[in-house]
Amino acid sequence: MVGAVPKTRADIRADRTPSDRRGRALRIGLISALVPLSLTLVQCGKAPNPTALAANSQANVQVVAKTNPQVASGDTFEDRFPAPQFKERFPSVGESFLQRQMSDFSPKRAVQQQPQPEQAPYKVASLAPQAPYQRPPREDLTTLVSMKSSAFPYFGNNPASDAPFLNISKGDRRGHRSYSGRVYWQDETYSDSRVLVHVPEHFDARKPGVIVVFFHGNGATLERDVRDRQLVPQQITDSGANAVLLAPQMAVDAADSSAGKFWQAGGLKRFMDESASHLARLTGDPNSARAFANMPIVIVGYSGGFLPTAWSLEVGGISDRVRGVVLLDAVYGEMDKFASWIASHRSGFFVSSYTHYTARRDRELMSMLRQKGISVSEDMDGPLRPGSVVFVETGDGITHRDYVNRAWTQYPLKDVLVKMSATPALALTRVAATTPSASNR
Repeated sequence: MVGAVPKTRADIRADRTPSDRRGRALRIGLISALVPLSLTLVQCGKAPNPTALAANSQANVQVVAKTNPQVASGDTFEDRFPAPQFKERFPSVGESFLQRQMSDFSPKRAVQQQPQPEQAPYKVASLAPQAPYQRPPREDLTTLVSMKSSAFPYFGNNPASDAPFLNISKGDRRGHRSYSGRVYWQDETYSDSRVLVHVPEHFDARKPGVIVVFFHGNGATLERDVRDRQLVPQQITDSGANAVLLAPQMAVDAADSSAGKFWQAGGLKRFMDESASHLARLTGDPNSARAFANMPIVIVGYSGGFLPTAWSLEVGGISDRVRGVVLLDAVYGEMDKFASWIASHRSGFFVSSYTHYTARRDRELMSMLRQKGISVSEDMDGPLRPGSVVFVETGDGITHRDYVNRAWTQYPLKDVLVKMSATPALALTRVAATTPSASNR
């Protein structure tokens, strides 16, 4: 009996061993699952360890290098985003630049400037009777727009000699020898296709208006001279007239009056056709393109701007749309072209103001017109009417350089637009009062 007890205990232990093993395995499994979970919960809310992140990143790189050496060695920022090649940023001569406008980069402004359709009156809460819809205020818009039909670049002939305009070459560079004998290079002087566009705050394309085309003189740029020194955009705004401005860049800062594409037959027409869509987009109403395409034109030529003015009247293709021509100390030649337009367009007006520099040619043009039986006035005191032909001589105290700001009066372009808008027959509406302090600016 004594020896039977150990045997029984051994049998019991032997019988219980599989069950104990399963229980132990279950406990170990639970502990193995709970310990990492508890560690993870402890880490919740704590920032990741930078050292661990660096180690993991390095480990990932090593894994990628082992599995795909080609990807690992080339997966850098430079490989995924290569720098543009020279030919991608600067097209060759045979390629063309994509024409972009300022409005393409400012959609919010265009949306704000969209004229709203007429709406029926609406009630404000229930306290006020009825309030009509009012268009949100808009500021003056003055910007530079690149146009394919602008004066330059130009690769045609010079009509004065019927020879190529770019008549000088030096290696890959091409240039033009001016009448004075000086050489101007195409890439510096004749490659700017931008046009200064100005739309006053009060302008309304739904009302009768006018497009002013301004041809600047020699040695000028659009920003430094036309906008900032001669204040052409400001004069248009201060006139209160329903008018917009287009001023193409001619030869850049050079003593040259070349007309470029305005020498070509239909040059002015192509320029005005292209500008209609630009003006419509800039004013925020694409549907106004048709109005701009039919709007009357006033051409203003200052100094060397006489040449593109004369050729635009002669071969521009839309001389019937031109309601007026204003020359500011600018009759240096082409008198036959000016006389021909005046004689055949009696519904328009012609104004030439001059100093002693151009006095001889202005008097010659007056004589030509009188021989044709056309009446000529020699002062700007009277109203400006269809058929008016006015020549105004200014005194010695008036300088040629400042002539756009001060001729027969301060701000002569403003004065012309004010007189024009006072004559309904010239189809121009005055939609804003002149600025009282304009003369003091």
